[in-house]
Amino acid sequence: MKFRRKSAESEPTPEVVDDTAPADSGEQGVAVERTGPFDVDDMPETAQERVDLGALVIEPEPGRELRLQVDESTGEVQAVVLAGADGAVELRAFAAPRNGDLWSEVRPAIAADMAQHGGVATEREGRFGTELICQVPVRREDGSAATQPSRIIGINGPRWMLRATLLGRPALDVESSGAWEETIAKIAVRRGDVAMPVGDALTVVLPDNARRLDPPTA
Repeated sequence: MKFRRKSAESEPTPEVVDDTAPADSGEQGVAVERTGPFDVDDMPETAQERVDLGALVIEPEPGRELRLQVDESTGEVQAVVLAGADGAVELRAFAAPRNGDLWSEVRPAIAADMAQHGGVATEREGRFGTELICQVPVRREDGSAATQPSRIIGINGPRWMLRATLLGRPALDVESSGAWEETIAKIAVRRGDVAMPVGDALTVVLPDNARRLDPPTA
């Protein structure tokens, strides 16, 4: 998996959803397999070396390029993007109440923001719970009008919420987006012990090798 550093203004800003149920046992005492996204303290072992970005821990996958959206004025990472040939997923993590449902609270605000920009957001039930299917008008570089589709998934965890925004084909063709949903399910979130206001973004750390692999400037 290659790192690519990108300006926060160079890519669209989308979203995500899932529920984090702890491992449980059935009537016969048989362990029920836990599915992600995971809290960093509960992520399963894997032979694949993970990429630790602070608030987000990513398992590299073939055909997925890791890009970091950076605010060039502050140097802060605003989002993590995993991009493939058919689309991408933007990942952001936020502080949340221990037993709350932050996704249900912010979902109407996202839909209202879409409407304010001339778009529309429709709810549907997916693998991770209630999602938003969004269409928003945009302008291409040549000035022509277009519509940008996105699919926003919100997943509540222990004191955090992960928001994943699917772009491209996985936003348009929900039925064939299983591989992208698996990518989301492998994510682990590190909340940390520092007190934070609900809704504040968790800090993503820019690795040293991301800087070394910056694309050359024109």
